[in-house]
Formats: sequence, structure tokens, C-alpha cells
Amino acid sequence: MISDVLAEAKEKMSKAVEVAKDDFANVRTGRANPALFQKVLVEYYGAPTPLEQLAGMQNQDARTLLITPYDKSALKDIEKALVANPNLGANVGNDGEVIRATLPELTEDRRKEYVKLVRTKGEDAKVAIRNIRRKAKDDMDGLKSEIGEDEVTRGEKELESVTKAFVDAIDEALRKKEVELLEV
Repeated sequence: MISDVLAEAKEKMSKAVEVAKDDFANVRTGRANPALFQKVLVEYYGAPTPLEQLAGMQNQDARTLLITPYDKSALKDIEKALVANPNLGANVGNDGEVIRATLPELTEDRRKEYVKLVRTKGEDAKVAIRNIRRKAKDDMDGLKSEIGEDEVTRGEKELESVTKAFVDAIDEALRKKEVELLEV
């Protein structure tokens, strides 16, 4: 029973770490990267649709991304969604066939803003992990009458070590991203 609670908590914590790493990947460093545009939602026939489902993306050069819509009628909608996204800060233009999104050169101030953003995302992920820990601890406390206090105490100690390992994984990913962002 305790092992089931721990296994479920580990799985959820693992997913929280993966989400945090995905969020970190969406914060740009120095190059244009299609991953930066993954979370952009385009209003397509009345439904918000991820950009990656509507267009192919490839690097034209270090700061320019070429976006080729699969459906040319979506060109204006894609352009509007890119312009409306303040996190990208991209200069967007289209020639009727493709969209070129040029990312500006990163200034030191912009890099520091990105570091703050990444730290916020990291803290959100840690909060998610702590919430998972709290729920698992509550589940274990509910099992006290069935399996005994000693087993629950052992399970809680293991839960704490698991939680610490996942929080450390987020801290490590955060540290790497900060170094990457501040690198000129």
C-alpha cells in the first residue's frame, strides 16, 4: 500500500520535472529554435491550435526561424499569434508563402529577465512537487489504522528522500539553464 502511494508520487514528480525542463527549453538562449514556438497557440477555425500542428519550422540562420504553414489560409492567423506573443519578442514578417520570425539580439537586461522567468518556472515546479508530496503524505496518514504507524513513518521518510531528489533535479536543470542564458 505504501509502495503504491510512493510509486504514484514518483511518477507524478517525474512528470513535474519533465514539464519544468520543457518550460526551460521554451525560454530562448541565443539561437532561434523551433522549441521556442511550441507553446504558441494560433486561433485556427475558432479553436486554439499549437503552431507546430499548423506549420513546419526550420532555422534559416542563428536568429531567424522560417515558418511554412501547411494551409496557406492560416498564414495571417499564425502571423497574428506570433506578434501577440510578448515572450518571444520576435520581428515577424511574411511574403505570402512563409513567415520569417527574427529574434532580436539578447541584451544583458533581457538575459536577466529570462533568468528571472526561468527561476519563477523552477519555483512553480518545486511547488507542484511539494503538493504531490503533501497529497502522498495525506494518503499515507489515512493508512495508519490499517498498516501501523511504524510503516507509515518509514514510508514518509522515503517520500522525503524521493521529494528531495526531484527538487534537486529541478535545481540542477535550473542551474544549467541559468548558465546557458547568461553565456554570451
